[in-house]
Amino acid sequence: MNKHFEDAKYYLGRAAETAKDGVKDELEPVRERFNEAVGREDEPEPSRLEKVQQEIGDLESKAEGEARRALTSAKGRIEKYRGE
Repeated sequence: MNKHFEDAKYYLGRAAETAKDGVKDELEPVRERFNEAVGREDEPEPSRLEKVQQEIGDLESKAEGEARRALTSAKGRIEKYRGE
């Protein structure tokens, strides 16, 4: 691709991002008033502790699943060994 087109593509992308951010900033007060009118509140961002607790829970579930699969596999191999 011609260098000029690459530059143009880059700057168009930047312009689109900037425009998106501008529209978002302009509409934020409208969104807040709408949420107040319908009684909806923004959900707070999860704290760092909550994020870590969620990750630990996910890892625990994953470990349990892997352990169950390993046990099932081992049982199958033992049964196969005893059956032969």
